[in-house]
Formats: sequence, C-alpha cells, structure tokens
Amino acid sequence: MNAEHIRHSALVAMAALVLAALLGGCGSGDDKPSTAAAEPSAGTWKPWVLTSPDQIPVPPPPKAGSRAEQVDMAELRRVAEARTPAAERQALAVSRRLALEPWLNVAFKVVADRAKDPVSASRAYGLLSVAMYDATVAAYRAKYRFKRAAPADVDALVAAGPDPSYPSEHAVIAGAASRVLAYLYPELPAPGLDDMAERAAQARVTAGANYPSDTRAGLALGRSAAAAVIAYARRDGSDRKWDGRRPRGNGAWEPPPGSLARPVSPLAGTWDTWLMTSGRQFRSPPYPAADSAEYRAEAQAVVDAKANLTPAQERAARFWAGGQGTPLPPGIWNQVVLAFLRRTPQSIPRAARVLALLNVAQADAGVAAWDAKYAYWVTRPENAIRDLGLDRTWKPLLDTPFFPAYVSGHAAFSGAAGEIMAHLFPDSAKLFRARAREAADSRIWGGIHYPKDGSEGLKMGRQIGRLAVMRARRDGAER
Repeated sequence: MNAEHIRHSALVAMAALVLAALLGGCGSGDDKPSTAAAEPSAGTWKPWVLTSPDQIPVPPPPKAGSRAEQVDMAELRRVAEARTPAAERQALAVSRRLALEPWLNVAFKVVADRAKDPVSASRAYGLLSVAMYDATVAAYRAKYRFKRAAPADVDALVAAGPDPSYPSEHAVIAGAASRVLAYLYPELPAPGLDDMAERAAQARVTAGANYPSDTRAGLALGRSAAAAVIAYARRDGSDRKWDGRRPRGNGAWEPPPGSLARPVSPLAGTWDTWLMTSGRQFRSPPYPAADSAEYRAEAQAVVDAKANLTPAQERAARFWAGGQGTPLPPGIWNQVVLAFLRRTPQSIPRAARVLALLNVAQADAGVAAWDAKYAYWVTRPENAIRDLGLDRTWKPLLDTPFFPAYVSGHAAFSGAAGEIMAHLFPDSAKLFRARAREAADSRIWGGIHYPKDGSEGLKMGRQIGRLAVMRARRDGAER
C-alpha cells in the first residue's frame, strides 16, 4: 500500500468520524428541541473579529409573492415530501441538539488524535468558538432586519423557533465552523467539511424549519465570517519557529526520565492575545532556586501528596487529567460547560456567547501560562524528586507532560474558566469556582505539578477571567 493510498484512507476515515460527530448520535442525547426565547437584540452584540455585525453584506430574502419565493417554497415542499427515514433522523439530530456542539466535538476528536499540545488546543477552541459566535451575531442582525417568517405551509418535523427564519443560524454556524476547522486541521478534507456543512444546513430544510434560501444565505454568511477569523488567526504569531536554545542544569527543565522529547510550543507565550495586552501581563514571580529549601519543600509536598492520596483525590486527578488521547484540559472544560448548557437551556446566540467567552479566556490563559513556563523553564516533579534524592525511582500517578512545570497550564485554564462561568451563571458561581480549584489541585494529586504551580496558575487564570468578565459586561448582551 503506497503513501498516497494510506493518506487517502486516513482522510476517508477522518471524514466518516466528522460525519458521525455532526449527524450521528454523539451529541447531547437530548431529544427535545430548544424552547429558548427570541433574541431580537443579539444582532447588536459586540463581535470579536468582525468590526461590526453589519460588516458582511447579506442580500435580502426572496420578496413576498415573487417568483423567487414561489420557487423557494416549491423546493421546500419537494424536500419535505421526499423525506426518507434516514433523512428524518438526520434532520431531527441537527435540530434537537445545541447547534454548536457537534462542531466542537469534531475539534475534540482531532485534538485527541494529535500529539499533546494544550496551548494549541486552547487557541483552536478559541478561534472556532469566536467564528461561530461572530457569525451568529451577524446572522441575527440580518434576521431582524428582514424579519422573514418561518415556513408555515409545510409538514414540519420540529418547531421553527421564535426568531425570524432568514438567514438560518444553524447554517451560519455550520458554514463558519467547517471552514475554521479546515484551516486549523489540514488533515481534515476541506471539501468533505464543506459537504457536511451543507448537509447540516439541508437538514433544516428537510425538517421544514427553514427555506432553502435561508440555509444558502446562512452558509455564505458563515463562510465569510470564517474568512475574517482565519485572516485574524494567520497574524497571531502562532507560526513562529523556536531556535532550539534552552537552559540546562540547576533545576532547568528536562524531558521525563527515559524520554528525549522536545518541549511543546516554547514560543506560545509570544502569541497574540484576545484580552490581555500580552502574554506576560500577569507573569508570575520567579520560582524558588533549585538549591533553596523552598524548592525542596515543593518537591517533598508532591511526594507526600502521592503517599497520602485519597480515593476522591485520585478520581479527581484522573477526571481532569487531560492527557494524550483526550480533548486536553481546555477541552475538558468545554465538555463540562456543554453538559451544564444541556441542563440549563440557552438560545443559540447566548450559548455561542458563553462558549466564545469561555474559550477566549482559556486561549489567553494558555498564552499566559506558556509565557511563564518558558520564562522560567522549571523542571517537573518527576525529575526534581529524583535529582534531589528524595526518591530515585519515584513515578507520578499521571504521565509527565513534555513542557515545563511552572505555572500549571491546567490551573490557569481553570481559573479563567471558573471566573467567566461564575459571572455568566451567578447561581452556580460557587460550583464553578470549586471545580476550578479542584482542577488546579488535581495536578498536584496527579504528581505532575508542585503546589506553587497550581496556586500561581489559578491566580493568573482568575485575573484573565476577570478581563473576560469586563468584556462580557460591555458586549451588549447584558443590557
């Protein structure tokens, strides 16, 4: 089997995986359509990359009584009358789950399949969520400009929803997400992603909830929004190349015993940020010197934590582990938030806003944590415990990652996530802050971070989370 055939087979397999994520059974498991209220103000909310909700021109829908409208209605009826059982299942799957979730599921699967790189994952989740949010805001601007009523004279499988029909928000999200995913993950076949976006949009026509012109306009608008986000992403500095220089000895980072791994994303602390002025805005103070009593005490605390590990601590360490083969720590927070959103139904614009704020905060937390990691190059507990002679054969509960310890990226992600979620859902503020603390502590219980990594990372993340809260208060959705 030649290399090209292997590559083609891999792309076919990946395409099948993406299709399953979009139209199969890996969504929320909720079989009830959304009953969220209308969102007439969503088209006035502040986007992240688009200069305004009006930046992308949206042509008007077919004029009432026109030949174009008659053709549109005739096409809708033909599709509805030709429904197959499989088409009905797909239509219901698309309409009955949170429209953004299947596209995040695709990203989760690709991140899990790649080499472990949490900061790149947080960048990707941020860009994907911003594209879906900006496209949704632009769509709602057009919806309430044109105020086109949803189809009425058709046998609909689901209720159309309380907002105007044109353009389709499901199609907008599909158009934006599919193009950004193709940019972020070249191993995904771009034509296949386009086809899947069109199938997701067409499912709304099959369901009788949107006219064909609603979905065509939605796909076009979403793809234009994606182009703006991709142009932004190409300028964020994430393609800078490391020169290979790093400190050696005296407590400086080395790969785990028995490994020759290179450090992961050493320049990520220089990437552009969404909320901070730069990655170093909240840089933590220097770590204790390797010959200090405090350094030795930090290493001993990790040894003691493992020796006294409780079953509850081990469960928490494994839940938050975010190792190779998972969506990584920022993806775990996305899954926690998506599960919460299933229990606390939101309109599509508000769900998009939650995920954009969450993932922008986490993206900045990743940059800030990586700035500190490669400013100080602190070695991991596994190496330090052995080098100090505390235990020459010591092993952590979790696998040691291939990047420096200080500060904990997971603690930074968690502090940011906990603060923005506490603001967005004040009745659950105590819960989210407690989960952030648990996630930070879980890295010490897992043996891959010192206590100081967690406390400083959590502090850093909370500062970034507060910046996200300030942005949320000004974006127009809380008026």
